[in-house]
Amino acid sequence: MDHDKIKKAVREILIAIGEDPDREGLVETPDRVARMYSEVFKGFNKTAEHHLQKSFKIDSQDLVIERDITFHSMCEHHLLPFFGKVHIAYIPNGRVAGLSKLARTVDVYAAKPQLQEKLTVEIGDAIMAYLGAQGVMVVLEAEHMCMSMRGVKKPGTKTVTMMTRGIFDNNESLKNDVYRLLGIQL
Repeated sequence: MDHDKIKKAVREILIAIGEDPDREGLVETPDRVARMYSEVFKGFNKTAEHHLQKSFKIDSQDLVIERDITFHSMCEHHLLPFFGKVHIAYIPNGRVAGLSKLARTVDVYAAKPQLQEKLTVEIGDAIMAYLGAQGVMVVLEAEHMCMSMRGVKKPGTKTVTMMTRGIFDNNESLKNDVYRLLGIQL
């Protein structure tokens, strides 16, 4: 990430909106924004492979759910935050991930300009690819600041996305079990 280019661009944005980038309250803003961007966009060109390699042998093939994983990301359309919770359900195939590794998987894919629909799929596909699960279901619910503070201005509106892979794809009973355990009513 080019810190100096970001600083220059932020300074130009401040000028373009009619602000004085040299006034006391704004003089350090370009640097602050550049440092913040290096943190919130640290997921570029990264995958969760490293995190999901840390797994443990298990004989059971029973449902595993990790729910209410908080996340934040940036909408790629407006560069405004969206945030909420991710719920991951998977059926192991001889290996389970350490619980923190599922949260780290969410963080990796959320740390870049993103679409909620794409984020949902990237998380599930990573679990299939790097953990070798028999199946996965990811439900993501989020509030988007681009809907809350601009445009239609509907704060509190939640967008829910869901994806399935593997044995979840055609198993309505299994999906309904997950919905029930998550408290989602259809």
